[in-house]
Amino acid sequence: MKTLRYLRCFAFVLLCLSIVCADDFPGLKVIMTADDYARAGLERLTSDQIGVIDAALIRHFKASVMVAAERKAAEQVVAATTAAVATERKSSGLQRFGLPSFSGDWKNEPTLKARATGWVGGNSFTLENGQVWEGLEPITVELVGREVEIQPRPAGAFALSVEGKNTTLRVHRVK
Repeated sequence: MKTLRYLRCFAFVLLCLSIVCADDFPGLKVIMTADDYARAGLERLTSDQIGVIDAALIRHFKASVMVAAERKAAEQVVAATTAAVATERKSSGLQRFGLPSFSGDWKNEPTLKARATGWVGGNSFTLENGQVWEGLEPITVELVGREVEIQPRPAGAFALSVEGKNTTLRVHRVK
């Protein structure tokens, strides 16, 4: 029982102190003092048996290194995800939809220019960038294939201007 306890202790020390690659493991006889080697009863083992113990320690060390690397990678993924979620929660509702925040003067905010690709149904239409917008009032103009411009308005509202038409319509983003 004491021999097993000594072996576990030395295996732990080996894992903690090993900086070099596991393939370069010199063996128990080299890393242990002669007194410790004798106290552990290892001199009674054959060289083949010592080799089996050395191989087991190498496998264990490699597995421990792999587990530690996987654990560190998982911690990094969790940290990155947590940071992304925190950033998402801090952003305004408009920013979550890919639109600029209107914390300042709405007149200085950029307009969205895109081509309408089709109707989704009812009063909703899609843009070439994948966004879906819906009119707050009936859209009586054919949008498909036309360039449209969505302009910011006060209080987070938006207005739709269609190429070649002299009207603006109130819209909001659905997706």
